Amino acid sequence: MSAGDIAGLIAAVVFAVLVGFIAVPLLKLGRVLDSTRDAIKEASDGITPILDETATTLQETNKQLARVDVITKNVADVTGNVSALVALFAATVGGPLIKLAGFSAAARAAFRAAGGSRRRRGGAD
Repeated sequence: MSAGDIAGLIAAVVFAVLVGFIAVPLLKLGRVLDSTRDAIKEASDGITPILDETATTLQETNKQLARVDVITKNVADVTGNVSALVALFAATVGGPLIKLAGFSAAARAAFRAAGGSRRRRGGAD
């Protein structure tokens, strides 16, 4: 064996050891990537039912909001009707009641004034 053969053999052994040192981190990195892939698969399997439930919840919420919208429109209609009824009542009954109240107050004041003047005359005689 010549010196060149020995040097080539040493270089081959060093290269094999170097490949061994590099192979260990690559194998560990492969295991990490496998674990990452498994974790992502589990997460995606868990997210799918959650997304389905979310879609169902949103559909039910939209149905309830549509019902609330109908109720709100009905309440607005009823409020408008009540407002019109109150205005009609005030126009037909309110005006005459105010006039009647004013007349009764004036009549009461007149009777008090007439009764007070009689008492003064009766007490002075």
